[in-house]
Amino acid sequence: MNSGGPYRGQCLCGAVQITVTDVPVAGVSVCHCYMCQRWSGGLFATFDAPANAVSVTGAVMHHRSSHLSERAFCPKCGSNLWIRDHADDADFELIAGIFPDAATFPLISEIYIDQAPAYVPLAGDHPRKTADQYEATNPFVKGDTP
Repeated sequence: MNSGGPYRGQCLCGAVQITVTDVPVAGVSVCHCYMCQRWSGGLFATFDAPANAVSVTGAVMHHRSSHLSERAFCPKCGSNLWIRDHADDADFELIAGIFPDAATFPLISEIYIDQAPAYVPLAGDHPRKTADQYEATNPFVKGDTP
């Protein structure tokens, strides 16, 4: 587990700055569902941070991508920033790639592995779940088809 911070990230153009403070980061989680593939152009890699540990400066656009959550991005350059449930105190699932320090975080989980493109096989010993396995323990999530 990586601990502490602060972790600083930004969008491609620098208009949005994100700082995460005083939070242990267990590692990066990857989702291969079709919705995440369409949004990211490939795999979707994030790390979690509680709302009270995240500070955002700059204008951010939000897209309500499902009944559960919204996805945020920079309105200037289009960089993806996070996915987050609609509750005000919901954790942020921050895009790992916009935080340089996240390159050192271990891969801790992979979901929707049965929907993963052949060009993104991930190595390592971490939990992996298919769509059916993930949705069996998260019944509020509805599957997504191409």
